[in-house]
Amino acid sequence: MPTRILPAVGDADAVRSLTTLLSQLPDAEPVVPVTDSTQLIDTLARLASESIDELPEVVVVHERIGPVPALELIREVALRFPAVGVILVTSDVSPGLFQAAMDYGARGLISLPLGYEELATRVHAVAQWSVGVRRHLGAVTDVFTGVGGTVVTVSGAKGGVGATTTAIQLALAAQASGRTTALLDMDLQTGDVASYLDVQFRRSVADLATISDISPRVLADAVFPHDTGLALLLAPGEGERGEEVTERAARQIVSALRSRYEVVVVDCGAQLSGAGAAVVEMADTALLVTTPDVVAVRGAKRAVRMWDRLQVRKAEETTVVVNRHSRATEIQPALIQKITGTGVAATVIPANFKELQGAVDAGRVHELDAKGTVKQALWTLAGELGLVKGSEANSHRNGGRERGALTFRRRRELGR
Repeated sequence: MPTRILPAVGDADAVRSLTTLLSQLPDAEPVVPVTDSTQLIDTLARLASESIDELPEVVVVHERIGPVPALELIREVALRFPAVGVILVTSDVSPGLFQAAMDYGARGLISLPLGYEELATRVHAVAQWSVGVRRHLGAVTDVFTGVGGTVVTVSGAKGGVGATTTAIQLALAAQASGRTTALLDMDLQTGDVASYLDVQFRRSVADLATISDISPRVLADAVFPHDTGLALLLAPGEGERGEEVTERAARQIVSALRSRYEVVVVDCGAQLSGAGAAVVEMADTALLVTTPDVVAVRGAKRAVRMWDRLQVRKAEETTVVVNRHSRATEIQPALIQKITGTGVAATVIPANFKELQGAVDAGRVHELDAKGTVKQALWTLAGELGLVKGSEANSHRNGGRERGALTFRRRRELGR
């Protein structure tokens, strides 16, 4: 059986050189190259959705791939498509890079300039590994989920606008519809998901921050299984520990969740950290919750402009959710859309805090009255976003991109 090899190369000259050599390998079947990280993940996801057997045995990633750095891309492929062997093509053959590549999930390195013998040897070895993994796993196809889950971030234009309640109800709606769902609290210093759901916990997202290889077992140990069926990964009880969650750690954690759950909802709070920026950047859908008042809408406009300056997300790739809406207010969704330059969700959340107060005070937000207007609106929003199984409304999804080549420090410099 021929070995299917997918090159991922951003440089045109490198594409020609690599594909020429690959075509000369015995029993090799090079497929059409992809030219960036987004195209690679989308291609693998499409193939996996047709059949696991359609996935190539080998992916060759060139060091100049972008916009996601090569090592981060390798980790994403290894997490989401674990039976695909990845080879890194690089001019840096130092022991340090070799170890880093192995830690990120690569099965081998090939040095530049390319040589036929080295390429043939490494491709053959990785292909044999891939075939062996698939044979060993046999019918246990659940580890080959491949396509990966949908990631939705919920951020607040300012504190107190209802981002946490929105995130919880979106997650509950997805879970109730039959989708496996994780709720991640990335409001690292002041996260309240645990309080809203009356949860006592020992492990938090900070416990995963220093782990370089987040296996399913490690992830399961950190996740709190809630009575509703939600998998909760909570903010640390000690706010200062939030600093342990770096941008890189956040990417790894979200990628690990995405590989195990159909829907991942992330409460990002109202303060943007490096970790939060990374998660918003890699989300399929980024929501920004605001209330229809001058202070909150100004906060939304500032957040949108900051995300754009720091190359986190463009305004048109952001969806504003209007909470505590009333027809009597002067500021309506159309005006908010004009001010922020974003999309605005068609579903608005009505101003009816009396429905929420008892559940919030008791820490039982998951027990909101199903007939209440607030819960009904939030679950309708979940359908609009395509989070509910069977929903046809996916108009606000932004296509699942991973774009994070810049560090948060560099983003801040750009924003000055």
